[in-house]
Amino acid sequence: MPKLRLGTRLFLSHLVVMLVGLGSFIVIAKLSFPRQVTLHLTTLEKRGYIILTSSRTYLLKGFENVWDRSAVWSIISGVSAAGGLSYWFSQRIMKPLNQMKDITQEFAAGHLEERMLSSDIPELNQLSHSFNYMATSLEGVEIRRRELISDLTHELRTPLTVVRGYLEELADGTLAPSTELYFKLVGETRRLERLTYDLQELSRAEAGHLLIKPQAVNLYPILNSLVEKFSEQLLDEGPTLTLEYPPDTPLVLADADRTEQILINLLGNAVRYTEDGIIKLKVWRELQEVWIAVIDTGIGIASGDLPHIFERFWRADKSRSSHFGGTGIGLAIVKRLIELQEGRIEVESNLGKGSIFRFCLPVV
Repeated sequence: MPKLRLGTRLFLSHLVVMLVGLGSFIVIAKLSFPRQVTLHLTTLEKRGYIILTSSRTYLLKGFENVWDRSAVWSIISGVSAAGGLSYWFSQRIMKPLNQMKDITQEFAAGHLEERMLSSDIPELNQLSHSFNYMATSLEGVEIRRRELISDLTHELRTPLTVVRGYLEELADGTLAPSTELYFKLVGETRRLERLTYDLQELSRAEAGHLLIKPQAVNLYPILNSLVEKFSEQLLDEGPTLTLEYPPDTPLVLADADRTEQILINLLGNAVRYTEDGIIKLKVWRELQEVWIAVIDTGIGIASGDLPHIFERFWRADKSRSSHFGGTGIGLAIVKRLIELQEGRIEVESNLGKGSIFRFCLPVV
């Protein structure tokens, strides 16, 4: 048996409700009408009016006939009016639902710009707003997917082109093999390896598949070790790296390895984009959170670019990644790792003056 559509069900439900109400009224009136008329005629007799028994029967029959005809016309008029109103209401309710069906089909065809119109029915209007919000989110996801493919293609093309060019020149004999050349090839392959690893980490982090083992962690050994490690990489004429760590800093609830990974990424960016000046690791407590800030006096970030820095493959200058060696994925991984540890990250920056990346972790 075929299933009825929602519009048909609404129409029939309204019609059935009207018929049940009208039928109940007619049945009750039909049963009580003769008794009420008889009582009324008896009352008239008691008040002195002359009403014969034969006349009473005649009047009663006449009233019943008039009532029957009126009931028939009432049913016809009621059904017609109720049917018309039910059809109008069902179509009014079904219009936004049919529109939603058409828009979802447009979505399936790849047209994500369609949106639903507002409705004067509060529930359907709320549904329209929720649907449009979902549509906007899907459109944003599709845009980011296309940008991701484009940026990933660009990131892969550069090292592959360099490696192919060197290999072709070696094969043609136009370029003599040398240790320097081999190191260049190794550098490009490491760049590909780093990009692949970052993509894998980001995918696992966004899917929630990264293993996080929160425990009581003393941040000082981690921070001190990183300061020593990165200080060895800085040149004499480069920036100085310092640590500001209050001795009364409490333990935090975090994954030590993931926290170190976050700091390595943030410090690596600070070192990469700071030619001189200072890089400071600063720690302080606010209520039930410990904040860690990486402060540098590097090239900074324009205010218009700040909302996008945690997006995958973002870079303010399209040549920035190629010049400094970044993949544009590190900050997206950092943000997700912090969120998985119940923390949050903030950033302040001024172009040409430096940046402050700070994140918090909960106190044990």
